[in-house]
Amino acid sequence: MNAITLLLVRLLSGLYGAVPAQKAYGMGARLGELLYPFFPGRRRLSSDNIRKAGITDDPEEADRIGRKAFGHLAGHICEALKIGEVVTPDNWREHMVYEGPQEVWQILAETPDRPVMILTGHHGTWEAAVPIISAFRPMIAVARRMNNGMVEQFLSKKHFRGNITIIGKEHGFTPAILRQWKTEKAAMTLVMDQHAGKKQGVRVDFLGRPASTHTSPARLYLASRAPMLVGSFIRESPFQYRMISAGDAFEYEPTGDHDRDIREILSGINDRLGRLIRRYPEQYLWAHRRWR
Repeated sequence: MNAITLLLVRLLSGLYGAVPAQKAYGMGARLGELLYPFFPGRRRLSSDNIRKAGITDDPEEADRIGRKAFGHLAGHICEALKIGEVVTPDNWREHMVYEGPQEVWQILAETPDRPVMILTGHHGTWEAAVPIISAFRPMIAVARRMNNGMVEQFLSKKHFRGNITIIGKEHGFTPAILRQWKTEKAAMTLVMDQHAGKKQGVRVDFLGRPASTHTSPARLYLASRAPMLVGSFIRESPFQYRMISAGDAFEYEPTGDHDRDIREILSGINDRLGRLIRRYPEQYLWAHRRWR
């Protein structure tokens, strides 16, 4: 069965290879918006999340934002799969602008003399960000691995190109990974806006509502005191992106109360992410079950 799945993925990849890179996002976004009404559960969830987050109280506007966000998800994935055809380690500067404190850019790109953490959410173009950032900074990205190992390997070669190490969420921060992070002075990248459950998370506010949030970013910060950079990678046009830092590098002075420190750090991170999501609501993944 795994071999058949891999064959189908290779076939689809070959067919998709004929799509012009500049048309990829538009094709995916249009398809996503057309299919949106056929997912009534996700449509209701998106509209509910948008209104409860205070983005708008108008049901029609909430539905419009939800449809655009659903289309953006499909378009962003389609464009990310083509990024290697357009963006290279030599020309990445032509495809990205930075917005935020200069100190953050210096920490990340100009004087990479220590390991850092990049914290973001399912906002903007998180998939496209990885190959671009890895062009100037080694990256370790935490991601969910696919059940089919052959498909996982195939997609890794096709998409995650560059100085990138992908670690599965189920493995966590092993001593070997932490040594690599410190030795390579890499950017540990965490997409931290998924529901963490009762055992692995704590409930802190996110966009105005309590949400179970993974504690790993806070625990890693308390153990390492590595700079935490919170932001989003926003799409502006075909293969043109804006990396936005949500303020200065996040700093927190521990109180000695471990549980309180974890909550305070996570609250600060969530607040920064929330401000960026409110600024670009059409590029957020409203259709996932963040609040339960």
